Amino acid sequence: MDEATLRQTIVALCLEMNRSGLNQGTSGNISARCGARMLLTPSATPYDRMTPEMIAALPLDGDGTVWEGPLKPSTEWRFHRDILRSRPDAHAVVHAHPTFATTLAIARRAIPACHYMVAAFGGHDVRCSGYALYGTEALSREALAALDGRTACLLANHGIIAIGDSLEKAMWRAVELEALAKQYYYSLQLEGGPVILSRAEIDEVLEGFASYGLRTEVRPSPRTGRGAARGRARQSP
Repeated sequence: MDEATLRQTIVALCLEMNRSGLNQGTSGNISARCGARMLLTPSATPYDRMTPEMIAALPLDGDGTVWEGPLKPSTEWRFHRDILRSRPDAHAVVHAHPTFATTLAIARRAIPACHYMVAAFGGHDVRCSGYALYGTEALSREALAALDGRTACLLANHGIIAIGDSLEKAMWRAVELEALAKQYYYSLQLEGGPVILSRAEIDEVLEGFASYGLRTEVRPSPRTGRGAARGRARQSP
């Protein structure tokens, strides 16, 4: 995507994130790689008032003190920058506070292989990071460690991060992560709890996903008319 399209897509996905309940208020943020810069949602700006021109642009080799745009970038700029710097496979980062995933993060509970779709996040579980104050270098370190070998994580007592090679893929993973968290949460209420798949069983899924991949596409939301992430595992049962 060119820069104008990236900006428009970020705004559309922010609106979809709140409309769908994946996020609330102005608490989440989205970034995208744009050459040697990253485009990032501004701080404390209601999404229904945000325009593409309000998206901040920061150099990936910068220290967060210099940006282009009329508004200050999100306070979480640091982990967005550090993820995009350290993960060449990541071209977009979605951070949100969805209810079920955040509930597990509050309990500091990782999501085990309760469903085969855990493999969509790159491994045999979805880790929960250690806790650190929002916007800090310590939180960035915790996020990078939890994302090692993964494409999503829970942030202790905070929320989630999902990454992707496109904005649509990152948003797709954020939606899938909340669905998985909800399923795991409810299974914990049942007598006996969830049955966890073995490493060998998840290895089979990882091999399958590697051979045919995961595909996402953007379709207009019937309620907003704007782009909304819709994803599926191609040939997946």
